[in-house]
Amino acid sequence: MTLKLYAHPFSAYCQKALVALYENDTPFELRELSHDNPQVMAELTALWPLKRFPVLVDAGRTVTEATIIIEYLGLYHPGPVPLLPADPRAALEVRSMDRFFDNYISTPSQKIVFDSMQTEAERDKRGVADARAMLEIAYGWLDGIMGGREWAAGDTFSLADCGAAPFLFYADWTHRIDASFAHVIAYRQRLLARPSFARAVDEARPYRPLFPLGAPDRD
Repeated sequence: MTLKLYAHPFSAYCQKALVALYENDTPFELRELSHDNPQVMAELTALWPLKRFPVLVDAGRTVTEATIIIEYLGLYHPGPVPLLPADPRAALEVRSMDRFFDNYISTPSQKIVFDSMQTEAERDKRGVADARAMLEIAYGWLDGIMGGREWAAGDTFSLADCGAAPFLFYADWTHRIDASFAHVIAYRQRLLARPSFARAVDEARPYRPLFPLGAPDRD
């Protein structure tokens, strides 16, 4: 049975899963989520009532959360590019960096984006300021790390880079990465040049007008 991925091409977390699938040329059916297609939305709701995505379906088994989907693919549908090292110590570093990008790049970025979609009375100015401050600290820490690495956890593209790619992509749109963080900027460029992520970026181009802060005329 063909793998089915319930996702939207413009979603950062969906792109995280898509990068993993594209890295290994894993066959799957994209069930693109759209309010114009209530059938697919109904399918998602039946599979996962929280309605968060991406969601992977494999022979009747439902797998949620992008990180877990990528680990699941490695276990049940492995390809030529292992995204999690077999060595548990190396795998721990990959998972640690994966959590960093989820918690300290994606989460504050989403706070800023979602706040921009609220009415003036509902805006959380303090929360947005805190999110921007967190991104600055995160950029600084990452800059120190990436000075000695090609990819997030070392010399090999991994699960951590699958998340870093879309999260840094949108984070730079949301809170510009300062030129002083040269290693982060260079790493972001390497991610953009990776064929798997370049494909995800190209597939999402038609949806750029949806970005609440206004998608910049770059990337």
